[in-house]
Amino acid sequence: MREPVVDTPHPSPPIPAPSLPRARAPQIEALGLDPARPLVIVDVDEVLGHFMEGFGTFLATRGLEFRVERFALFQNIYRPGEDVHLAVEEGRRHFDDFFRYGSGDMRVAEGSANALRQLSEKAGVVILTNAPGQGRLARARWLGRHGLDYPLLLNTGPKGPLAAALADQVRGPAAFIDDLLPNLDSVADTAPKVARFQHVADPRLRPLAPAAPDRHTRIDDWDALGLAIADSIA
Repeated sequence: MREPVVDTPHPSPPIPAPSLPRARAPQIEALGLDPARPLVIVDVDEVLGHFMEGFGTFLATRGLEFRVERFALFQNIYRPGEDVHLAVEEGRRHFDDFFRYGSGDMRVAEGSANALRQLSEKAGVVILTNAPGQGRLARARWLGRHGLDYPLLLNTGPKGPLAAALADQVRGPAAFIDDLLPNLDSVADTAPKVARFQHVADPRLRPLAPAAPDRHTRIDDWDALGLAIADSIA
């Protein structure tokens, strides 16, 4: 049975110092999770799915090229034969359309479904993505088709406040997995007790992705990552 899909409400105002801000979050029980168990919070794009590859395939149907030249999105979109990337606003329109029409064709990251299935035997799993609202249903269907049918939360902006609000509701330890350094740093600032792991699914992007191994554990293989997460929440 499909777990609930919940849109994230807007963050609440900051709590007075010394506490860091927390976001309003759905109740863990409302997501079908047990607050007595550990919690695993995991991103989708370039973590559970090959987003850049799927986006590039979608752009090709529109006569455009996605060149993996930097760890960026809109600055990698080109018209064939041109040396200047597409205007950012035009790229954003294609990005929005991808979530409406093309994100269901994204390839799942190797080993991710099996790793999360094993982790779900001892922990609650929540999918936390910054996908736009119009891609909510397509994203939920994609997750279900690939054995990743866990509660789905849509977020905007840094993920630390919402990750902290979720972790606050469980009595066990929590772990967070993302490809983007700003999101990992946000969790470190807002919920420092949450274990953090960086994963980049696309081998072409791995040498380009900024990392901070002194702050966040970087593991780009899901078999090894699943074991490391399990150790962190044991």
